[in-house]
Amino acid sequence: MESFRKIYWPAINLIGPGAIQEIGVEVKNLGFKKLLIVTDKILRQVGVVKMVTDVLDASNINYVIYDEVKPNPTTKNVNDGLGMFKEEGCDSLLSIGGGSPQDTAKAIGILYTNGGSIVEYEGIGKSKYKSAPIIAVNTTAGTASEVTINYVITDEVRKTKMVIVDPNCLATIAVNDPELMVNKPAGLTAATGMDALTHAVEAYVAKGAFRLSDTLALEAIKFIGESLETAVNDGKNIEARSKMAWASYIAGLAFSNCGLGAVHSMAHQLGSEYDLPHGVANAILLPFVEEYNSVVCPEKFRDIAEALGKDTKGLSLEEARKAALDAIKELSVKVRIPMLKDTAFRLEDVDKLAKQAMADVCTGGNPREVTAEDIKKIYKNAFEAK
Repeated sequence: MESFRKIYWPAINLIGPGAIQEIGVEVKNLGFKKLLIVTDKILRQVGVVKMVTDVLDASNINYVIYDEVKPNPTTKNVNDGLGMFKEEGCDSLLSIGGGSPQDTAKAIGILYTNGGSIVEYEGIGKSKYKSAPIIAVNTTAGTASEVTINYVITDEVRKTKMVIVDPNCLATIAVNDPELMVNKPAGLTAATGMDALTHAVEAYVAKGAFRLSDTLALEAIKFIGESLETAVNDGKNIEARSKMAWASYIAGLAFSNCGLGAVHSMAHQLGSEYDLPHGVANAILLPFVEEYNSVVCPEKFRDIAEALGKDTKGLSLEEARKAALDAIKELSVKVRIPMLKDTAFRLEDVDKLAKQAMADVCTGGNPREVTAEDIKKIYKNAFEAK
């Protein structure tokens, strides 16, 4: 039997086409009086925010909007949002977006109830009190921040991404409505979809993996293999969008409860150093980190290969392991993920990046022990790949 587990996910989960229509009912049921909407200017400009605020308006729910969140949210975003939350007399948060607005809302909620600076909460379980209530409306099938106990904020002073793991930041309500995702650009769909794949693969092979996380992660991998390419090439395909929404959601439930690994710790450095989008960084590094990891758990990579549609019958464990890595690379090519050499990455930065990655909380969950030298080699392999 499995050993004792403490499992976290939001108390209320709304998922599927039309899910946002239920937000007003849930807000009224919970008695929230005034929401701070946390989002970014692009989502406001393209009308995604209005799709949600129309629901709030129809239910006569009061709100104000903070729309200054950056793609890699900063401590300034958190402090500015917190200031508005207090000044406007808000009692709850409603985040609209991918990982950046979700993470910013979590940080605002934690600081409102715990005080201090967000820098003080870097690491695992540093807060004492539950955050202000959060309704997390996800708009990308990727980060799954709406269902996790993790968030990432960039410290502009140290120029590093702070990874914070804290059950107190968990949203009260998670909303995944694929109708909010149909107009997302192909590049964003690809990057967030590969982010979801990274979550699922890392969760499946993580040190902390267990039966439930394995079940969720494998199903997410299967969904992504079946639907990501279609969602990228035909963004209005609601079936593909729905399947990706489910994939991202269940991958998030998996990794939030069992941990991640070196793909994320290394990708965080690419985001903080070069402002590379998180999903792109994960997608670039995933096959190279997993090639390193796969030698210690090849049987799990057979499962991954099969979930991604590879026929492993008659293959040796080594052949099946390679088939899984090939399948990941093939999907990355199909959805047009760039190579590391095509980004702002500089090989001369590798010592600094490796040192920071070793200090990242995600590294501890990697299935194979890594050293700074190992990480430098993986960065170099990814950079030199054709």
